[in-house]
Amino acid sequence: MHRTELATRPFTVEVPQADLDDLHQRLERTRFAPAAPGDSWEYGTPESYLRDMVERWKNFDWRAVEARLNAYPAFVTEIDGQPVHYLHVRSAHDDATPLLLAHTYPGSVLDFLDMIEPLVDPVAHGGRPEDAFDLVIPSMPGFGFSMPLVGEGWTMARVARTYDTLMRGLGHESYGIHGSDGGAMVARELAVLDPEGFRGAHVLHLFSFPSGAPGEMDDFGEKEYAALAHAQWFQSVGGYNAMNASRPQTVAAGLADSPVATLAYSELFESFGNGTSLVRPEQVLAQATLYWFTNTYATAARYHYAEQRSGAELVVAAGRLGVAVFADDFRTIRSLAERDNSRIEHWSEFPRGGHFAAMEVPGDVVADLRVFFA
Repeated sequence: MHRTELATRPFTVEVPQADLDDLHQRLERTRFAPAAPGDSWEYGTPESYLRDMVERWKNFDWRAVEARLNAYPAFVTEIDGQPVHYLHVRSAHDDATPLLLAHTYPGSVLDFLDMIEPLVDPVAHGGRPEDAFDLVIPSMPGFGFSMPLVGEGWTMARVARTYDTLMRGLGHESYGIHGSDGGAMVARELAVLDPEGFRGAHVLHLFSFPSGAPGEMDDFGEKEYAALAHAQWFQSVGGYNAMNASRPQTVAAGLADSPVATLAYSELFESFGNGTSLVRPEQVLAQATLYWFTNTYATAARYHYAEQRSGAELVVAAGRLGVAVFADDFRTIRSLAERDNSRIEHWSEFPRGGHFAAMEVPGDVVADLRVFFA
């Protein structure tokens, strides 16, 4: 593929104090919805959870989050007219592997803060010099600081092409990618493209489900049926999928006007594993605060809408893939994944951690990345 030099400008996160003051004033005026019977997660985000989190939010140190972000070199460039924000953290080790980290929904570049140092400086974190990575961590267009979102039709495949342009424009002619959730979908799309120099996609799940073909499930055992049961449970509570895919602008009106609506709609951080999530309250608040200040829930939600209307058919991915399956996440069924992806070269399973493993058990994700890209 042909390299295009990108024009970039440095970027610093600097939320105006007036915006912080406005957030605190809104939190003080919160009107909570009446609690549902039992006030559990059965109906959605519980009132008691929100009351506790709002009190935490009032004392949350956003400036400390800014300082962590600003500790790493950040830039904004334009690709086909779309602003793309990214962190670019180079290792001091020669021959470090270029690696793009693709974040989740409803996540952001904040997903990876606890992984950056172990990846770029492995010797200081139990690794070897040859385990070093040069990192590019973009905000997906329409998320965080990659705004405004330009045009329509932003699917995961389009993001994959944008990320390939980004990596080559930064001088990384050969690189790999890691992702979970939406980031895993983008990573698989890059494995479909399998561009020249592509070192592989490391993902936390591959969304491969039964097609109804005769005999497809004949060899399924307890493990595979447990994975299907988890997927069915998630479908029963994933109302945001239907809302984002059909009326994203309707729900966005509330999310743009109420920080507590933004917090409640970020329930995946807490509810995804049905009570097993290891994401800490301060991590949830950091993500919700970033979405609030950037006012990006509307554009983030639009991906579901675009994907549902893309008309794209499943294509078998021929690029190199590695899968890390965490106990409380979607448990990818290997036989179905191998049906849809012809070059799965790495498979690992972990007894602890879930959908947001980069925040929950970052050390395990780092260790698996070192193995896959060794």
